[in-house]
Amino acid sequence: MNICWANTDSFDDAEIVIVGIPDESKSHALRKGTSEAPHKIREISSIRDTYKRGDDISLGLPFGGIARKVYDYGNIERNQIGDVIGKIVSSSKIPISIGGDHSITTEIVKSVAKKYGNISLVYFDAHPDFVSSVNGYYGSVFYDALPYIDTKTSIQVGIRTPEKEEIDNIKKYGIKIITPFDTIRDGIQKTSKNILDTIGKNVYVSLDMDAIDPAFAPGVSVPVPLGLTNVDVTFLLKSIASQGICGFDMMEVCPNYDIKDRTSHLASRIISETISSI
Repeated sequence: MNICWANTDSFDDAEIVIVGIPDESKSHALRKGTSEAPHKIREISSIRDTYKRGDDISLGLPFGGIARKVYDYGNIERNQIGDVIGKIVSSSKIPISIGGDHSITTEIVKSVAKKYGNISLVYFDAHPDFVSSVNGYYGSVFYDALPYIDTKTSIQVGIRTPEKEEIDNIKKYGIKIITPFDTIRDGIQKTSKNILDTIGKNVYVSLDMDAIDPAFAPGVSVPVPLGLTNVDVTFLLKSIASQGICGFDMMEVCPNYDIKDRTSHLASRIISETISSI
């Protein structure tokens, strides 16, 4: 596949490594199929962002192109996350992971923190995933990640459907929250500054695609109306990436419920735009 964000066949030469993790074993969602996302996003990237001119193939890249060397590691199993992500970060490369259900993020963050210590987690999601009464699933990700993050420099963005228990935990641990309504009120520049002023040196970004309004991203496992726009999320990701990140993941694309592959194509474009800003 001519994936628009992979430009080297060498792991050793790469600065950024793409990893697919097609696992949804910790999801309780009624919509199934996030395990198909790593393949579908790659496939749609190849189809929608590749242009043929006779025998030549041209890739649809972000403005400015992709200056860093990007290697696609392929797919791994959930039980390989620790070893593979550990290999990537120990080689001073940046892992970009594609799930799968959001519980995968906990395992990645755990591995990244082994190198960098407690990290700043920027968590884009419609849901806080801050359930503490049940652990080890896609609704307890943020709580499960607490031992590996710095709560003072971590932030949640796009939250709009918390449970009472999650609101209590947000208050208990003092987590900063930015809702879509905050973004509308403050504007995207002030929102970006708010995030950049909060985060620390070692920043990990996790994007649940349901942070984006289902008008733009219908193919997710738990869609929630009144979300962020696709451009706002991408702008914020580019702003964060331009300051430096130690990892990024994209979770919860659900191709079975997509409309003409719109969400997978958006996912591909977000990945390439984020890479171009690192």
